[in-house]
Amino acid sequence: MSISYGFILMLLGCSLVTAIPRMLPFLVMRNMQISEPVLKWLSYIPLCIFSALIMESFMTNGAQGFQVHWLELVAVIATLIISLITRSLLWTVILGVVIMALLRLIF
Repeated sequence: MSISYGFILMLLGCSLVTAIPRMLPFLVMRNMQISEPVLKWLSYIPLCIFSALIMESFMTNGAQGFQVHWLELVAVIATLIISLITRSLLWTVILGVVIMALLRLIF
């Protein structure tokens, strides 16, 4: 198997396009002070993204209209309860995956 010159250039270009948007904000903001209200607002972004990913996993709006995927919804609710009880990310992830696997195996 040989690797062409074009492939290497494409790989380097893709790496650059991926790395620049990730590093540029850190380089620009490293010497700037961010106000407290902006920091508080930024603290909600991970929660919003995580919530959007979870909602997207069991709710869709396709050609047939709005649909709820009930197996995924049951797994999300069970995983949420587990996370509230255990307060452990490790156990939440492990048991969430096990619950989804069991639900797909049964149904």
